[in-house]
Amino acid sequence: MAREIVLDTETTGFEPHLGHRLVELACLEIEDFVPTGRTFHVYIDPERDMPPEAQRVHGLSAEFLRGKPKFADLEIHHAFLEFVGEAPIIAHNAGFDRAFVNHELTVCGREIIPEHRWVDTLALARTRFPGMHNSLDALCKRFKISLADREKHGALIDARLLAAVYLELKGGRERRLELTTSQALAQAVSIAAQGAYGARPRPLAFRSTDAERELHAVFIREAVKSETLWKKHGL
Repeated sequence: MAREIVLDTETTGFEPHLGHRLVELACLEIEDFVPTGRTFHVYIDPERDMPPEAQRVHGLSAEFLRGKPKFADLEIHHAFLEFVGEAPIIAHNAGFDRAFVNHELTVCGREIIPEHRWVDTLALARTRFPGMHNSLDALCKRFKISLADREKHGALIDARLLAAVYLELKGGRERRLELTTSQALAQAVSIAAQGAYGARPRPLAFRSTDAERELHAVFIREAVKSETLWKKHGL
């Protein structure tokens, strides 16, 4: 199965080389375009102030983040790299997220994640919808993906929305049908191999009448029980 990681970040600004830092990092695992339920999510102490314009976007204050783990903490960046593994990383406007993630990895003395491993859904959307608005919000509305649970930008909720958008960009309903058919076939093969079938959810109706079943019962009582039927055939 093809394993991919959908990633989103929240930051203090736009340019890591100007001192801006990660404040939230979320990853969501998908296999064959289906979320597995496994996630990695952490709030990060940026060790600096929070510009008001950034806080208006994600709602994370310096007070809230103070005392949270630092990306440089071994248990944080090691857990992140372990979760990602060698899988491709899906991100919207991937260059932005890549710059921040790789900056933090460099600060920790770890190898960066090379550009060829990143898949940019913004580039995919621009290819499919040239000349249109292709922000994550715009794509959710275009694909009728609900934004009801999203009051502000948040890395984990945005990663979940992006996973749904990515599925649509890779084929949408047709892809879902293909996956559903494949999964149903795999399940049927598995059940057949085990030689076990569950109870029929809707029992079949009798094809014989009450009178026919009564005649059959009489036949069993009179012929079979007395062994006349078996003697007739030399048994």
